[in-house]
Amino acid sequence: MTYRIPAFGLGTFRLQGQAAIDSVTNGLELGYRVIDTAQIYGNEAEVGQAIADSGVTRQDLFITTKIWIDHYAQDKLIPSLRDSLAKLRTDHVDLALIHWPSPGNAVPVAEFMAALRDAKRQGLATQIGVSNFTIGLMQQAIAAVGASEIATNQIELHPYLQNRKVADFAKSQGIAITSYMTLAYGKVLHDPVIQAIAQVHAATPAQVVLAWAMQLGYAVIPSSTQRANLQTNLLAQQLVLGASDMAQIAALDRGGRLTNPEGLAPAWD
Repeated sequence: MTYRIPAFGLGTFRLQGQAAIDSVTNGLELGYRVIDTAQIYGNEAEVGQAIADSGVTRQDLFITTKIWIDHYAQDKLIPSLRDSLAKLRTDHVDLALIHWPSPGNAVPVAEFMAALRDAKRQGLATQIGVSNFTIGLMQQAIAAVGASEIATNQIELHPYLQNRKVADFAKSQGIAITSYMTLAYGKVLHDPVIQAIAQVHAATPAQVVLAWAMQLGYAVIPSSTQRANLQTNLLAQQLVLGASDMAQIAALDRGGRLTNPEGLAPAWD
């Protein structure tokens, strides 16, 4: 089966209440059609409300949610996803992900991947995948359900943390990479290399970084509460960087990981 992960979407991490509703509402008005949320974000109901009020038809949308670690057991995963679907006001998500590896392997990879595959077979998710998985964990997931069942691995990836080992392994297995925190909480936007490239292309630094990730074949899901930023970010899809630009950004890699929650993060590659 061929999976298709859209290259550009709207993230909702850290957006709560009205801020989540406004961001998704603005995004949909501007033309975003891919929305990424998660159970732990606590905003699925707000995302669902914004979608319902937008008038955009369900078939035109690509909705992703992520299952939280408390719900990995075989008897809990599908009920938790059904709860998410109720909040999102839809009968299925286009992509359901395992959000983090199970801490201390409390629920084995084989168990939660099988449950996730069952959710797909029941029509609750069109595609399934993982997030924050190392090469070793991806290998376990592949052993459990087969690489063809795993649409993507959503990982922290930006110019300061290019995660090439994981990305290369995923690519070798036909698994797409979705980059989260592509702008590194805005840190890379102040980088002189990025700013210089932006100036040459009459683009914003954010457009440069997003275009860089997409040109490497990664999907991106930047978030913003500012309508103007949502609008300019969209234009990254039209920006084409040259080989020199790409090489300069490649040289910025410094292993600068920003997301490493204690008790949750695996032993990174």
